[in-house]
Amino acid sequence: MSKIDVLLGLQWGDEGKGKVVDVLAPRYDIIARFQGGPNAGHTLEFEGIKHVLHIIPSGICHRDKINVIGNGVLVEPVILRKEFAALESIGFEPRTNLYISRKAHLILPTHRLLDAANEASKAERKIGSTLKGIGPAYTDKVARVGVRVGDIARSDFKAVYEKAKESHLNLIRSLGYDVDAFRVEDKTLSEYERQWFEALDFLKGLKVIDSEYYLNEALDKGLKILAEGAQGSMLDIDFGSYPFVTSSNTITAGVCSGLGIAPSRVGKVFGICKAYCTRVGSGPFPTELFDADGEELRQKGREFGSTTGRPRRCGWLDIPALRYACMLNGVTHLMLMKIDVMNGFSRIKVCDSYEINGKRTMNVPYDMEESISPLYSDYDGWLQDVGGVGDYEALPQRMKDYIAMIEQKTGLPVALVSTSPDRKDTIIRTEL
Repeated sequence: MSKIDVLLGLQWGDEGKGKVVDVLAPRYDIIARFQGGPNAGHTLEFEGIKHVLHIIPSGICHRDKINVIGNGVLVEPVILRKEFAALESIGFEPRTNLYISRKAHLILPTHRLLDAANEASKAERKIGSTLKGIGPAYTDKVARVGVRVGDIARSDFKAVYEKAKESHLNLIRSLGYDVDAFRVEDKTLSEYERQWFEALDFLKGLKVIDSEYYLNEALDKGLKILAEGAQGSMLDIDFGSYPFVTSSNTITAGVCSGLGIAPSRVGKVFGICKAYCTRVGSGPFPTELFDADGEELRQKGREFGSTTGRPRRCGWLDIPALRYACMLNGVTHLMLMKIDVMNGFSRIKVCDSYEINGKRTMNVPYDMEESISPLYSDYDGWLQDVGGVGDYEALPQRMKDYIAMIEQKTGLPVALVSTSPDRKDTIIRTEL
């Protein structure tokens, strides 16, 4: 019996998941996204092309692979339609190899207005929302009033939509805001609604399936499936740096609810991490750098949000947070990204533990907003360009020492090392 392998982020998102899915896709028959929505930004680079995906799984550029948007994913029709157009402009035909779960929830135009109103109301406690309507849409899902892809086929869909819309507008008014004070992508609500319903007609023409049956039957037939996560484990709604988190379960457990897969059918778990850390938006970040080193990581790593364009906060590798994420996910293989960004550093720091209230600990605390002092070890940098190196033994010894340190501190093998953003610059060290 086949099992579903899982690929997800171990930090605060932006770890490079899109590239690794793209690299591993030839080994699988199906790639399935299990949570998140258009707040994701998974970047693929190959054959001189750079392409960013937001909702569509990262295996879409492999024409012979089926890609599934699972029930745990939020679908925003306007953004999805734009993704189709962008893929078609570079020669791909996503209509042929993309399926969408009938149980996936829709992001409505008023979800996006409500997202903006909620964020504005938080003042200095802003979460750092991408304002794509993610939080309000997941709120409706949990409140059992969400609108799903399968509802599009209902004869009374317009009434269902209007009921949800009015509820959202009332919520905005209850926050003390004029509905007209907010825009969706610089459009009024009525302007964006017209665009949204046009995109909804487009969505009706796509392949909509009962994905839980489709995926389990595929496993029964022996097909290989890779589950793709979005965001990162430290943004998980239950186990992340709450309340500065996303609105879904980004950890391995989210595969079961986000695709309809039993825990016993989960196989390997590929945990993606950078050789350093980044975070977008608000929230605690123990190893954040505010100096020239942080700026160098940002510039050399092109650390600007692929969804929002916002500059990412940068810092040294955080081992306690990484060990925590590996524990939560049952990681079997680590995959190390962007180690080439640190080519120019003569000294590199790594946070081995925290000091909290005068006590040293390896545990991530309940409240990550309390005063955490990261305790660092120093390592010699390799001061050598490794872009394009395809043989692990050809890497500088000090880089290999850094990788061995991560393996020793996490107790897990680093199975893959990325030496540039391009698909071809990937060293696979162990059998996957």
